[in-house]
Order: sequence, then C-alpha cells, then structure tokens
Amino acid sequence: MTAVASASSRSSRLGLRATPEQETVLRRAAEVAHKSLTDFILDSACQAAEQTLLDQRLFMVAGNQYQALMDLLERPEQTNEGLRDLFSRKAPWDGR
Repeated sequence: MTAVASASSRSSRLGLRATPEQETVLRRAAEVAHKSLTDFILDSACQAAEQTLLDQRLFMVAGNQYQALMDLLERPEQTNEGLRDLFSRKAPWDGR
C-alpha cells in the first residue's frame, strides 16, 4: 500500500496548505529521495497512516512476556460490573 499508484490511475484530489518553511523541507526531501513532491508526500502520508493503523492492532512483547499475554487472553471471561454498567447506558450521541 505504500507504493504510490501511477499518475494515470489516480482519481482523487487532495488539497493541503503548508507554510513556506514546510514546503521547502518537503521539496528538499523529495529531491533527496528522487521523487516528485506529490509522490514524496503521498508515500510519506501513507507510511504514517499505515503505522497509525498498525499501532491500533499490533502488540509487540518481549519473548518472556509473550506467554503471559497468551495466558491472559486465554483466561475465561470474568464478570466486570463496571463494564456491564457502562455498556448498559445509552451513548451520549445516541439521542434515542
């Protein structure tokens, strides 16, 4: 997903505003990477987006912590009155 699609297959337009300093840094970095400004920005943004998404579902643990984590995940469920109460309430944005 980090590979930028060819210009001919791009169909969505994204707009952004930058300070002159930000533009200078981005242009310099794109030159160093031998990429167009658009390709550099898209590649960088996609890498950051993928990392953000992975951070939501990928857990890194040391070898000695792995078994403890697996044991915790395999434990039978326990009653949690606080969670039961929380999930029984209507969400504040749910005006029904």
